[in-house]
Amino acid sequence: MLCSLISGSSGNCSLISHKGTNILVDCGMSGKRLECLLDSLDLKGGDLDAILVTHEHIDHISGIGVVSRRYNLPVYATEQTHSAMDIGRIGEDNIKIIEPDRPFELGNVTANAFSIPHDAADPVGYRFFCGGKKYSVATDIGTMTNELFDSISGSDAVILEANHDIEMLKNGSYPENLKKRILGNFGHMSNELSAKCALALANRGTKKIMLSHLSNENNTPALAYNTVSAKLCENGAEKGDVQLIVANRYEVTSF
Repeated sequence: MLCSLISGSSGNCSLISHKGTNILVDCGMSGKRLECLLDSLDLKGGDLDAILVTHEHIDHISGIGVVSRRYNLPVYATEQTHSAMDIGRIGEDNIKIIEPDRPFELGNVTANAFSIPHDAADPVGYRFFCGGKKYSVATDIGTMTNELFDSISGSDAVILEANHDIEMLKNGSYPENLKKRILGNFGHMSNELSAKCALALANRGTKKIMLSHLSNENNTPALAYNTVSAKLCENGAEKGDVQLIVANRYEVTSF
């Protein structure tokens, strides 16, 4: 199972679960909120096996220190990300260093990080292999490089960023420097770029796509969905070919 627990600029956290192995990707919320969301999936904090970190921005890490200490969970991240994170002290044994494109085993799941273009220390996304399937989490991406697309290509299901509508962002209230950052090659994926990527993924066999990390100010769930859905339909992907959904900002979303 691949699902989003929360998603957006206010906090991000995903879950991969397979045969008793339960892994968080990021934890941008309080420990109490995490417990409530896990409970809705009939899981407890003690059922978790690890936290994997994409990068050090607060909307991805705000709860990691508390959750790691509470449940004695290992925290996997690149060396630079570990150094850049402000999560308080965690047990030395729980500091796990990873490198992109070097797979590692977590219970019944194989995890493999891949580099992403974002304005952080050493940001990554993750692909997971379990039960003969491949799942990917790809958010906080300034541009979709060939190498990045190859990393997630062939996934059965993908959590894919659709952060903003370009015109809403350009005409919105954000200061110009923030607009430039978001629109830049180390910022965030627009609906339009997400649509192109979704079509390419569908053409490589992906059957489930969850649009995530939507801006609350520069996007809407309907706009993100309609932009991506239109691109799929315009290019011959029938509605039944790909299950397209949008991650809820505050609640669990699963395929």
